[in-house]
Amino acid sequence: MQNTTEEQLTGIQEQDTELMEVNERKWKAEFLKFIENKNRLAQKYMQMEEDLLHPIRKIGTYGKIWIGFLVAVTLAGIYAYYLQETRSKYETISIRDYTMWGVYISTFVFYVALSMVGALMSAILKLIKFEWYRPLSRIAELIALASIIMAGLCIMVAMGRPDRLHYLILYAKIQSPVTWDVIVIATYVAVSLLMLLVPILPCMKICEERLEDKPVWQKWLYSKLSFGWKGTPEQWKLLKKSIKILAILIIPLAVAIQTVDAWLFATTLRAEWDSTNFGVYFISGACLLASAAMIVAVYAFRKLYHFEKYLTDKHFDYMGKMLVFLSLCYFYTNVNEYLVPSYKMSGLHANHLLDLFTQDTAPLYWMVAVFGIIVPSFLPMLRSMRKPLPLTIIALLAVVAAWFKRYLIVIPGLSHPYLPIQDVPESWTQYSPSMVEMTIVTATFAALLLIITMFSRFVPIISIWQVAEGEGVDIQEIHEPLNKKKI
Repeated sequence: MQNTTEEQLTGIQEQDTELMEVNERKWKAEFLKFIENKNRLAQKYMQMEEDLLHPIRKIGTYGKIWIGFLVAVTLAGIYAYYLQETRSKYETISIRDYTMWGVYISTFVFYVALSMVGALMSAILKLIKFEWYRPLSRIAELIALASIIMAGLCIMVAMGRPDRLHYLILYAKIQSPVTWDVIVIATYVAVSLLMLLVPILPCMKICEERLEDKPVWQKWLYSKLSFGWKGTPEQWKLLKKSIKILAILIIPLAVAIQTVDAWLFATTLRAEWDSTNFGVYFISGACLLASAAMIVAVYAFRKLYHFEKYLTDKHFDYMGKMLVFLSLCYFYTNVNEYLVPSYKMSGLHANHLLDLFTQDTAPLYWMVAVFGIIVPSFLPMLRSMRKPLPLTIIALLAVVAAWFKRYLIVIPGLSHPYLPIQDVPESWTQYSPSMVEMTIVTATFAALLLIITMFSRFVPIISIWQVAEGEGVDIQEIHEPLNKKKI
């Protein structure tokens, strides 16, 4: 009996030993797999850094020519503005008592609509956790900020007397829609700036550490713009919380700025603008423009900076589907905007609608309707049309049509006042922008592209840490050795 018990104990001990050996082997295998996976992710992250920092390391010949061209066009616009302010307005611009708003206000409305891209393609996608937003967010936020800055400049140019600009604040009246616009634009600029700058703090630190060959002043700038970023868990937590708060704030602000922009027109006594649908009409048009502009920008960065690995066909497929949805929404608001007045055809509404549909502005109106609404509504429904190149062509047509659409909102609406002016020259009833006006407007587009270009040459246009996080890389662990080494 005793021998049997000893044999059982021996057998149990042997089983325990075998079990421990098996567990040890499993643990070692899992540990080695963990280390291997961690090393793989670290290598993947380092490759991401190299790819996304590459456009910053050196500006090629074509890049310098492009920047020089944009600077030249911007300077030409500044000179044109100098001529406008130092010479007679009757000689330099075509704005008259009939058409007191011209291409400056058309372009202002275009830029305000374009600034919707930050809320649409960054904030909303972040909040609903669509992971494909990650490579797109910074592009969208940059376009939004640059656009709203250009919108403010267009207003300044249109006002004349820049020396009285501060009167907008000193003598503001809250019952004026212009005051509403000043308030909402200033707030939107501030939030858009934070929306762009807060997420780049880790990237500034990465640039400071990785771009060793850059001039001292540039590394100093990276150091200052990182605002003491160390990558501690507390900083990461605060960063992500701040981004979420800003994303929540910017959505109602984007809706507000489009709505107030619409109210500027709707509260002015003109037949075309006498609409309670104008707020939704402007918002839907802004969403369409934002999605189309984003497609064009993503394609440009993908080709010029060789970001095919990060801006993939999948992104264009998703953006194409979004373009279709938003185009159909805009299609609906256009039907809503024109169907009822065209059904009644009464008074000045009839004059305006006939002008749009069959008379002077009909070719431009139907061009906008086809390329700005119908084409982006239906062509991207085909899978082959959601490939990068064809989708970009469709989106580019929609962007150009969007500018002309704002022109059609502003100019024909002013041509049909309720009380026509008597005994004025015939030329006053027709508006055609002067060379000075078109030079200034062209310069604002050049300045917009210059801001985007220069930013992308100093800061990674695709957020390194956000893309890495989407790939499962623990960014805090990756940078922890660097932080310790730095300390």
